[in-house]
Amino acid sequence: MSVPMSAPDITEAEIQAVQQVLHTSYLSIGPQIKAFEQAMADYVGLPHAVGVNSGTSGLHLCCIATGARDGDLVITTPFSFIASANSILYERAIPIFVDVDPVTGNIDPQLVAEAASDLMRGGTAARRWLPRRHNTLGILRAIMPVHAFGQPADMDPINAVAAEYGLHVIEDACEAIGSMYKGRMAGTLSDAAVFAFYPNKQMTTGEGGMIVTHRDDWASLFRSLRNQGRDVFDAWLNHTRLGYNYRLDEMSAALGVVQLQRIEELIARRAQVAAWYNEQLADLELVERPQLSPHTTRMSWFVYVIRILPPADRNTVMRRLADAGIPSRPYFTPIHLQPFYREQFGYQPGDFPVTERLGNLSLALPFSSVMREEQVTEVVHHLRAALQ
Repeated sequence: MSVPMSAPDITEAEIQAVQQVLHTSYLSIGPQIKAFEQAMADYVGLPHAVGVNSGTSGLHLCCIATGARDGDLVITTPFSFIASANSILYERAIPIFVDVDPVTGNIDPQLVAEAASDLMRGGTAARRWLPRRHNTLGILRAIMPVHAFGQPADMDPINAVAAEYGLHVIEDACEAIGSMYKGRMAGTLSDAAVFAFYPNKQMTTGEGGMIVTHRDDWASLFRSLRNQGRDVFDAWLNHTRLGYNYRLDEMSAALGVVQLQRIEELIARRAQVAAWYNEQLADLELVERPQLSPHTTRMSWFVYVIRILPPADRNTVMRRLADAGIPSRPYFTPIHLQPFYREQFGYQPGDFPVTERLGNLSLALPFSSVMREEQVTEVVHHLRAALQ
């Protein structure tokens, strides 16, 4: 049985929506992006949504909005897709990593509080949080929590720290559209948040992302920055500020409009697949299933990530699954141990032990909203064999 790692959930409605755009004269900066943005703003209950060509682009623009510049500091997590930390580096600011909660893999709010306090105080206390190869203490500007795998980070204490020290908060919600924290929608818990729509996400536009915010000033800035620095009052070739070509095209936006109309269906289907996995993996002692935090009102499943417990070895299990034709992936390789970050900042194994433990144990199994129960059964069958 063929079991792909992931697959988009596309119906005839999406196909027709994209084809209709191709019969118009608008392939960029047209009615579909406006419709998609309005629908997203309505979905999350915020006044502004700004479409961009990737989640990474959206995070970059949010970093600009915080005022983070050369040598400034942004607290974030090393247990994430690398784009979250990279977006900070694009402005030559410095990601300040703190370790994560061992249950959820999300940033540890207590460590966020300790890091913010020490960095604001300066001196020896501050230096313990800086990378080995960066000794200059810049201005602490923001906190960027990541909602790992679709589960919201514990945002209330993080926001309390931000309020105490006058920091901005940016949610990396690229994996978490539709998830809820204490009854509140992910993406509404900060100054601004970013969703992403890569083909393996809960909903897709092929490539694409969306910034959501309650701030009028930031929304205007985002619209200018994504469009080469033009403001709405500018003539076509007048540019107020340094900007970027981060626009979302009309075909992608049209796809997004239809996918967003189906978002509750897509989230429910993924929850069903996760439930099949949870049931069939319940008796495997060497497998730790995903656990939800008490503050997670709704999990919007992005991937299904298990932990392979000793004495089993995750990499051996992964190889045996591949030999059986079952794809799987390590999720995540810690950012601080990626070659560029080790070379640039001097990070070493042991710097963030919880992140590293999760990085060594975690394994993403095939997962999508179009996955069938018999495919889940096939994956679990070969996983049982691989654990022998």
